[in-house]
Amino acid sequence: MSFRAHPSRRRRLALAATATLGAASLLTLAACSSSDDAGAKTTSGACPAAPVDVVVSVDQWGDLVSQLGGDCAQVSTVLASSSVDPHDYEPSPADAVKFTKAKLVVVNGADYDPWASKLAASSAKSAPVVDAGEVVGADDGANPHLWYSPDYVSKVADAVTQELETLAPDAKSYFEDQRTALTATLKPYTDLVAKLKSEAAGKTYGATEGVFDYMAQAVGLVDKTPEGFARAAANESDPSPADLKEFQTAIAAKQIDVLIYNTQTEGSIPEQVHQAAEKAGVPIVDVTETVAPGASSFEDWQVSQLTALAKALGVDA
Repeated sequence: MSFRAHPSRRRRLALAATATLGAASLLTLAACSSSDDAGAKTTSGACPAAPVDVVVSVDQWGDLVSQLGGDCAQVSTVLASSSVDPHDYEPSPADAVKFTKAKLVVVNGADYDPWASKLAASSAKSAPVVDAGEVVGADDGANPHLWYSPDYVSKVADAVTQELETLAPDAKSYFEDQRTALTATLKPYTDLVAKLKSEAAGKTYGATEGVFDYMAQAVGLVDKTPEGFARAAANESDPSPADLKEFQTAIAAKQIDVLIYNTQTEGSIPEQVHQAAEKAGVPIVDVTETVAPGASSFEDWQVSQLTALAKALGVDA
C-alpha cells in the first residue's frame, strides 16, 4: 500500500482538545527545556560542551530530540503546532534562517516533510541530517507516520544521539546519560505496548486512516479495514460506495473489535464510519497525527492514546 504525502484536502489540524487527552493543561514539552512561541527551545544548566543547535521539522520528533539533547542542545522545532499541515507546509524566510544556524537537522522523511529536506540541503549544507525514514528503511511511498512505531522511535533516538556525540565529543557521556534517561521516561509507554501485545494480540481493528497502523502492528492487532477503503484513504480519495458499505457491514457484524479514528481528518466518509461504530457499539479510540493539544510530552501523548486503546480492548492498564 502506498501513502500519498499530501492528504490536506480533508484534514483539520487545529484542535481545541482530544477525547483521549481531555482538558490537560499545556505544559513545557521537555522538563529540561523551555520553548518560545516559534517552537525554539533553549536549555540551561551545566553542559560539558557548547550546546548543539538542532532544527527539527515536526513536533512528533521535536520533544524526543529535546529530551535527548537536554542542556547540551538548543532545539528549534519548525512545526510545533497542530494548526499547520506538515505535508503541505511552505517554509518562511525565518524558517530558512533557523536552518542556516543548524549544526544538526532532524526530519521525518518518507516524503512527509520534503520542504525540510530541501531547506537542509540549501541552507544547512554542512549540517548532518538525521532522516527518520532513512534510519528505519522507509522509502518514499511507505506509511510516513514513523513515530507510531516504538521500534522506529528507538532507532531514531539512537541515530540522533550518535550525531550529537559526534558533533560534541566532550559531551558524549552526557548524551549517553540522556539516551538512558529517555528510555526510563518512555517506560510507561513501552510497558503499555508490551501489555497490549501480551493481552490483546489477535484483536481486530479498522481505521479511518493509516496514521496508527505502525502502533497497531506493534501490539499485534489485525487490520480488518477493507482494502479498497484503506487504499482510498492513503491516496486521499473517497472510497467507492461498495468499499464504504463493506466497512460499515464489518462494523455492524462486530468483525472489528475497535475503530481507530483520526480526529484530525474531516469529511463525511470518516464521519459515516464513526456513526456506524457508535450504532453497533464498537469502541472508538481517537488518535491524532500530530502531538495533541494538551499533551505535555511525546510519551504523555502516546500513553494517553494507548490507555484509551487498552480500555477499548478490555485490557487493564
